[in-house]
Amino acid sequence: MSVFSQEEKEENRGSVEFQVFRFTNKIRRLTSHLELHRKDYLSQRGLRKILGKRQRLLSYLSKKNRIRYKELISRLNIRESKTR
Repeated sequence: MSVFSQEEKEENRGSVEFQVFRFTNKIRRLTSHLELHRKDYLSQRGLRKILGKRQRLLSYLSKKNRIRYKELISRLNIRESKTR
C-alpha cells in the first residue's frame, strides 16, 4: 500500500514528505518485529532514533507549511505531535 505514486518517488526522494513516509514504513516494520522479539534492545534503540528523526522532520514541516503537514499526517494515518 504505497501512498506515493511512482513519479513522485523518482522526483522527490529528498523531500520532507518522502523522508517521513520512509521513516513511517521503517517504524511500522520495526514495531511488528519488536512484538515478536520483545528483548531486542538494539532494535528498540533504532526505533527510538527513527521516531526522533521523524518527529524533527514533522515539526520542521509544520512550521514551514502547515497545510502540507496536515495532508501528510492524514495520508500516513499518524497522530499530530503535541505542541510545547
